[in-house]
Amino acid sequence: MSDTNDNDRLANAADATLASRAMDGDVVAFEVLARRHGPLMRVFAAKLLGSDIESDDIVQEAFLTGWRSFDDLGEPARVRNWLMRIVSNKAIDRIRVRREHADVADWDPAAPPSSDPSRIVENRLQLDAVWVALDKLPTIQRQSWLLRETAGFTYNEIAEALDLPAATVRGLLARTRKFLLTELEAWR
Repeated sequence: MSDTNDNDRLANAADATLASRAMDGDVVAFEVLARRHGPLMRVFAAKLLGSDIESDDIVQEAFLTGWRSFDDLGEPARVRNWLMRIVSNKAIDRIRVRREHADVADWDPAAPPSSDPSRIVENRLQLDAVWVALDKLPTIQRQSWLLRETAGFTYNEIAEALDLPAATVRGLLARTRKFLLTELEAWR
């Protein structure tokens, strides 16, 4: 009963509180952080990698790295951005390794059988066009766009996550949007 109440209090605790407790070795507080931010980290990793399967591995590795390197977290309140940065770095490392051994058949997920095949194909082609366009961008632009569009980060959160000035993030996003509009003109 007491453990349940303690877990309920932790579930409602602020990130800073949880991160501070986790930094002191509280595994339960770290689990709450993982449950809270894990889904966002997984979506972000999947968008960066283009693979749901690899994203689980990346998020797991990110949590392991986070747990082992809590000393690198300056401000406990910024734990979400810190974890997202770890995921971003892990995903980029994975992409670098994968480029030498890329095999599309290994990560292309099967279409759900309950959907209309023509719509699925159209959506897939459109999504592929977006990824092809995103692959043409420098990594920093792609990261900024993904943090904004898939993770819902504010300009300041992106700036913090990528160690850039907010004005630079605004410029990167503006250039990326303009580029994507041009590249995806055929899909309008």
